[in-house]
Amino acid sequence: MTSPSPRIFFSADHHFGHANIIRFTHRPFADVDEMTEGLIERWNARISPQDHVYYLGDLAFFTPKKLQPILERLNGYIFLIKGNHDQPAMACESRFEWIKDLYELKIPDEDALMDKKQRITLCHYAMRVWNKSHHGAWHLYGHSHGALPDLPDSLSFDVGVDCNDYAPISYEEVKARMSQKTWTPHPATSR
Repeated sequence: MTSPSPRIFFSADHHFGHANIIRFTHRPFADVDEMTEGLIERWNARISPQDHVYYLGDLAFFTPKKLQPILERLNGYIFLIKGNHDQPAMACESRFEWIKDLYELKIPDEDALMDKKQRITLCHYAMRVWNKSHHGAWHLYGHSHGALPDLPDSLSFDVGVDCNDYAPISYEEVKARMSQKTWTPHPATSR
């Protein structure tokens, strides 16, 4: 019996160990310990051990010694795109498949406009334009904790936990959300 194909998920901005983030972003947790357990529970409820998670930065404010046991409890293969608060995560590099500043992911998808592959630029920070943005490429980011408006005519949005019920979101959920955008292809795309 073959195992199921890995699913693809995206997330950002857990801020494990950051007490003030609870107040800053109005998270529904009483303290850091409750937030840690709640975020781990929500992660593992969605992510299986074989799934791939593209994590767009700001994982923790804990020391690497406190972060490592949390990372070991999280399901999935984690690909880290660095944020501005990822020094503890960088010290736990063996838990990640790789660590990058920015990444252009290509996912096979029959509905994609370019070569049946959906291109997605992954970065901790929001961009106004990105590679192939005028041709249907998407952009996912974190960092802003929902403070930036979700522009209906831009194929981008914040995948941080504060915008997504404190859990990672799947490729299918991203695709459904992008399909609601009013973006129109660049004229050269339809040739």
